[in-house]
Amino acid sequence: MKVAIVGQQDFGKAVLEAFLARGDEVVGVFTAPEKQGARPDSLKNAAVERGLKLFQFPKLTSDEAKEALTGVQADIGIMAYVMQFAPQDFVNIPKFGTIQYHPSLLPKYRGPSSIGWPIVCGEVETGLTIFRPHDGLDEGPIILQKAIPISPDDTLGSVYFDRLFPLGVNALLEAADLVVSGKHTEIVQDENKATYEGRFLAAESRINWNNHVNFVYNLIRGCDPVPGAWTTWAGKKIHVFNVKKHVFRTFGSVKGKVGTISEIGEESVRITAQGGQIEVCTVRLDNGKKMPAIEFVHQEGLAVGEMLGE
Repeated sequence: MKVAIVGQQDFGKAVLEAFLARGDEVVGVFTAPEKQGARPDSLKNAAVERGLKLFQFPKLTSDEAKEALTGVQADIGIMAYVMQFAPQDFVNIPKFGTIQYHPSLLPKYRGPSSIGWPIVCGEVETGLTIFRPHDGLDEGPIILQKAIPISPDDTLGSVYFDRLFPLGVNALLEAADLVVSGKHTEIVQDENKATYEGRFLAAESRINWNNHVNFVYNLIRGCDPVPGAWTTWAGKKIHVFNVKKHVFRTFGSVKGKVGTISEIGEESVRITAQGGQIEVCTVRLDNGKKMPAIEFVHQEGLAVGEMLGE
C-alpha cells in the first residue's frame, strides 16, 4: 500500500521503518517544523536519510498541507504521535482515509498525558486505541484496541517503552491492513464512559506528602521518567524517581512525621506520607542530572527529621 506518515520523533520513526520493512511504499512524511533549540526530529532525519518526500508545515490546516497530501496520492494516512491539529478535510484526503494511534483505551483518558494518568489514578489496566481522527480531540470511531496490565511496580516509562510503544507500531500495521482490505469495523465511542485529562505538568506532579502513601506512590510512578514528581527542600526543587512503597501495619510501625525524612539507609532514603513511607532511590535537582538519593543526602547534609515540601 502507499502510505503517508504524519508524526514526530521516535514513535513516528519506528512506524515509518515498520511499513518500509514489510514492503509498503511511504509516499510522504509530514512532520512539524523543528523549534529552535529542540532535539532533532528522528522521524525527519529518517525520512531524509531514505530520500523520502518530506513536508514540514507549521499548520496542517493550510491549503499547502492539503495540496501536498493530495499530491502524494496515498492509500492511507497514518498518524503516529502527532502534536499538530489535523482537520477533517486533511485526514480524509487519502483513498482510505487516515488512522491514528492513542495510548489509552478510549474513550477513557482522552488527552495529551494519557499514559501517566491511568497510573496516577491507580488503574490496573490500560492499552492503546487505533481510531479515525475527528476534529474533536481523540473522539473518532474506534478501529482496533489492545489492552495491557499495569503492574504495581510499573512506571510511565515501563508501560510506554516496554509495551505501548512496540505494541502500537504493530497495531498500526494491523489496522492499516484491515482498513485497506475493507475488513475493519468502526465503533462509535460511548460518550457516557469518556474522560478527558489535561497535560501533566509541574503543578500536577508536585508531591503532597499529606496524601495517602498509595496516592503518592502512584503519582511518582506516573511521572517517571517525565515530567518527574517533585518536592522541595531549602528552596530547592527535587525530582524523585525509582521508588518503593512501605505501608504501616500498626500504630507502632509509624515512623516520623508526614513529610519528613524518617530513615536514611545505605542506598536509599525513606520519607513518611499518610499510611506509610516512600523509599526513594534516585533524585534529580531541577535542571540537573539524576543521582543516587543517598548521594544527595550526604552532599546536602540532610538528616532524619528534615521536613520536605514546605
